[in-house]
Amino acid sequence: MTAAKNSMCRMVDKTASLPAGMRSWVITRMFGKFVPFLGTAGLVFEEVGRERMVVSVKNRKKVQNHIKGLHAAAMALLAETASGFVVGMNVPDDKLMLLKSMKVIYYKRAQGDMRAVATLNAEQVQRMFAEDKGDVLVDVVVTDESGESPIVCEMVWAWVPKKRKEA
Repeated sequence: MTAAKNSMCRMVDKTASLPAGMRSWVITRMFGKFVPFLGTAGLVFEEVGRERMVVSVKNRKKVQNHIKGLHAAAMALLAETASGFVVGMNVPDDKLMLLKSMKVIYYKRAQGDMRAVATLNAEQVQRMFAEDKGDVLVDVVVTDESGESPIVCEMVWAWVPKKRKEA
């Protein structure tokens, strides 16, 4: 059973006829209107779907640390953004999504630009529609230019009804 599309998903669908490069640019700008900090950090939405989200960031001065690598907070933002927006593509419009917990373990120095790939499976997506409230551990893999994962992340997102039930 395919879950109904929410407003974010319908908005992305409107870009389907655009060329791939332009589509990424337009979606990045649209999502930047929801969360202005994404534009400040220079995050780019490379692939947008209900079960897979790919977000990248270039290692440039405004997101670097003192040793010219991507700042730890920028790496965490990358994982949080990819995982949050893949959930956002699925949570029904009558529900509110919230980051419940975020765990980031830094293993080694990152090299160059970075990319986060967040995925949900069909069962996780279906739960967002079937359950009034709940949470989901979103699989997110962050890699650098070498193809290695300098960090490992656990992002748990929750959803609750936008309107509270009256007692």
